[in-house]
Amino acid sequence: MIKLMRESAHKYPWLLKSAMGLLAILFIITMGWWGFSDRQSDAVASVGELKVSHTEYLRTYQNAYRYYHDNLKGEVKDDVLKQMVLERLVSGKIWTIAAQELGVVVTAQELGDDIMRRPEFQRNGQFDPELYRRILASVRLTPALYEAEHKVDLLRDKAMTVIRDSVVLTPTEISDAQSLVGRQMISDPSSPQPARERILQDYLVQKQERALMAYEQALKSRLLIKIHKEML
Repeated sequence: MIKLMRESAHKYPWLLKSAMGLLAILFIITMGWWGFSDRQSDAVASVGELKVSHTEYLRTYQNAYRYYHDNLKGEVKDDVLKQMVLERLVSGKIWTIAAQELGVVVTAQELGDDIMRRPEFQRNGQFDPELYRRILASVRLTPALYEAEHKVDLLRDKAMTVIRDSVVLTPTEISDAQSLVGRQMISDPSSPQPARERILQDYLVQKQERALMAYEQALKSRLLIKIHKEML
């Protein structure tokens, strides 16, 4: 076989070069598919078909670190903060999938209006484009990237609103709330009416939050979630 290859190399040098070139291409392709494909992925986590990229994770972590350092003036352990950030991002991906399944949409008009209403982007009560760009630059975001991510945030919020709006109090829960109001009136007859109404609202809010947690947990249980700790 080797002798044949040597003879062919002398007679047909172009043939050997072509064969070697083909082998090199095949080597690169197969190593890309079988040897290095997983290593080249920068995913910190995967939630179903969605990925949490290392860039997304790092930017979220840095922003969270600045928030705790600048606003809370307290120390938080790095491993605790990393876990909090990762759980938040995974939860966000779960609710992105929920939004897809529920069929909610966010229009360009809704996105623009929401951004322009945000107080951090306003000066003297008006949206300031220059301030908007400067703030985004400070957290390493371009307007296009921020708007794409913010649209996803609004989709998640809409999905959560759909779940909340589907929750109502049962007659038993309303009766329990009214009993609590009655006990409050006995102990404090001067209690204002708004305070009594707030008890009923608190009952509803608590039930809505439980519904959100249950919905997220149900989605989480049927989604394939992988965490790549070596990327943290």
